[in-house]
Amino acid sequence: MSALGIGSRVKHPAFGDGVIVFLDVAAYRVCFIQHGIKHVGKNFDNWEIIEAITPEGSVSFDEAEKSLIKILSAWADITEVVELGDKWKGGKLILEPENREMKSKEIPIEFFFHKIVMIRDRLRVMEQRINSSKLDDEEKINLQQYITRIYGSLTSFNVLFKYKEHQFTGEKVS
Repeated sequence: MSALGIGSRVKHPAFGDGVIVFLDVAAYRVCFIQHGIKHVGKNFDNWEIIEAITPEGSVSFDEAEKSLIKILSAWADITEVVELGDKWKGGKLILEPENREMKSKEIPIEFFFHKIVMIRDRLRVMEQRINSSKLDDEEKINLQQYITRIYGSLTSFNVLFKYKEHQFTGEKVS
């Protein structure tokens, strides 16, 4: 087995999913989602390597922390704080029927935005569950394409997000 670098994702038979966060002389320090940081000998070969990263020089604690946060948020059912764009705060969404005799409906934008964020978070969890399932690769790809199309359908709501990194992205056209 070749050496693994910081950021490599692994699945341990006893500890489950984890990411290598530090390289010791004879062991890896691995942060496992369910069990925290554990030392695993570099000669241990009874785990599944999900994504191998080639070891390169040294990595700062700050870089390792950012990588770990990104990986844990991708693998866990953790929801992040997503902010509504400043210009929408205190605003309202007005649903007005064509028939003027019918009453319109007003909804605070914050409430509507919260529902959009919940949909986004649940799609992400579904995506993670599909990717970690025992489905074969073709089935995973087919389901992943549906999720990507759903994200694409929701891009109209990107105007509500304060930060671009929280927005929906659909299929990339090349």
